[in-house]
Amino acid sequence: MSKVVLITGASSGIGKAVASYLSEKGYIVYGTSRTPKNTQNYPFKLITLDVLKVETITAAVSFIIEKEGKLDVLVNNAGMGITGPVEDTPTDEMRAVFNTNLFGAIDVMKAVLPQMRLQKSGTIVNVTSIAGYMGLPFRGMYSATKGALEIVTEATRMEVKEFGINVVNVAPGDFATNIAAGRYHTPVFKDSAYKEKYQANLNLMDAHVSGGMDPLAMAIKIHKIIATKNPKIHYKVGAFLEKFSIVLKRILPDKMYERILMNHYKL
Repeated sequence: MSKVVLITGASSGIGKAVASYLSEKGYIVYGTSRTPKNTQNYPFKLITLDVLKVETITAAVSFIIEKEGKLDVLVNNAGMGITGPVEDTPTDEMRAVFNTNLFGAIDVMKAVLPQMRLQKSGTIVNVTSIAGYMGLPFRGMYSATKGALEIVTEATRMEVKEFGINVVNVAPGDFATNIAAGRYHTPVFKDSAYKEKYQANLNLMDAHVSGGMDPLAMAIKIHKIIATKNPKIHYKVGAFLEKFSIVLKRILPDKMYERILMNHYKL
């Protein structure tokens, strides 16, 4: 029987690419969006789910189980970006991005785990970020949410292993998606101490995204993961230098690594 897959945040970008690719490979795919539109234009089923509203998560998971009788794979992809100096960024906006990227992902995991335990099988793939392995200037809150999800994944993986459930992280680098349009940008305040350098880095971030990899690379990697009996804990998908930056952080003295980052971001 074909595996049943739930993918959050599947109306565009990486989520849509993964959902479309897995559909082509014969999986039964349910993608989600907060407000699904033109659902007939998608090669997979697109249903309503808002990671900030637990009732919509419960309803979506219940609907899939009722229709298919099982749920084999969760790809926790829904998320949002945020930029800004820590000092200038409104704390409420910081909380909002944690609610989406961390607690939203946790709530979806909570919703699918009872069925996966019942089946004694299942795979949860949490989409994090290479940015989650380091504190990046003007992206500190985004890095923090993705780093936190990496750690929660590690803990959850050990807790559910006895039930035959795999939990893994996939950390993408820069991909050509519309994430820049959907992220919260702290305004470049006229009286900000960070005005010039923050604006320069905003321009740099947008250039990286528009020149990023094809989301198909993430789809291919996630397909390989869910087809693997004993997947690894961490996967990275990105350009060589993006992945190598994680290795450097592990082996270099902290201050030397910091200097490399500051030179890159012209700080």
